[in-house]
Amino acid sequence: MPSASLAGPSTTVAPNATARPTPRTNSSVPDIPLFHLFARLDEELHVGFPGLWLALMAVHGAIFLVGLVLNGLALYVFCCRTQAKTPSVMYTINLVVTDLLVGLSLPTRFAVFYGTRGCLRCAFPHVFGYFLNMHCSILFLTCICVDRYLAIVRPDGSRRWRQPACARVVCALVWLAAGAVTLSVLSVEAGGAPCCRVLALTVLEFLLPLLVISVFTGRMVCALSRPGLLRQGRQRRVRAVQLLLTVLAIFLVCFTPFHARQVVVALWPDLPHHTSLVAYHVAVTLSSLNSCMDPIVYCFVTSGFQATVRSLFHRRGVEYEPGIGDTVIMHKSAKGLPTLTQALANGPEA
Repeated sequence: MPSASLAGPSTTVAPNATARPTPRTNSSVPDIPLFHLFARLDEELHVGFPGLWLALMAVHGAIFLVGLVLNGLALYVFCCRTQAKTPSVMYTINLVVTDLLVGLSLPTRFAVFYGTRGCLRCAFPHVFGYFLNMHCSILFLTCICVDRYLAIVRPDGSRRWRQPACARVVCALVWLAAGAVTLSVLSVEAGGAPCCRVLALTVLEFLLPLLVISVFTGRMVCALSRPGLLRQGRQRRVRAVQLLLTVLAIFLVCFTPFHARQVVVALWPDLPHHTSLVAYHVAVTLSSLNSCMDPIVYCFVTSGFQATVRSLFHRRGVEYEPGIGDTVIMHKSAKGLPTLTQALANGPEA
């Protein structure tokens, strides 16, 4: 959430932070929604740092193309080529949708800047899509990690909660919660948002999920070091640890800079405006990068994802059927090759 100029370079707002009066006057920044400030950020960066603006726009264009291809392919695999919709698959499908949303919001950003600059309604899809994607991505990545931990370490005790019906309810709650938080943040008045609100949001939407993922990653590593604790195959356990470590890396690379910048601006609202502006745009770019890094997570959600993707490019009849011993089934091809069933001996895919 940005710091933006309202009347000139001497009047700045720290997003989600209290707009304090300048030492020279007793007047505070006018109370306007933060969304009005977000809509002006590209123009501010273009005016102040045109070279950086061009570089970041090029990066966002690459993120859009790569994310659209990877997430579009993943959505097809999980929706059309994966037969059993386990909780992990359902959370992953919703994560793919959020990544596609942020990717599709980038062309809107370019169109607004070049064609309808200053139009607040035109800027809303991009701003709303960005924050909704960030909140949903954090929550769905946390759901995937918790589900993998329960499936590997607590398979018996968690079976009741790891049902498709429960997963659908969780997904609906995530979308509702993320949408409500996003709309509430965009409607916050820049001149009256207290510093404590920034810290509270940072703890709830970032630090708490990061703590959950870190704790579960540590416990999973400990469980991996004790083979007698788990009945599943070693390969499946290693894949679960790789998934948690990948999610942890995405949190640190994509989401930490944005939330760190938010806390810094909230605690030090007198930070120079140009520094806050550049930090915001760099943090937003790193946050958008999660749409290109999340496909790495998809490779560890099910053991057959990579095999199914390879089959699409090699035009082979490989189809993954999770829930039946992690088996990859090679159907009879057009050349009359015999049917081959290869058991991966990883235990049942939960």
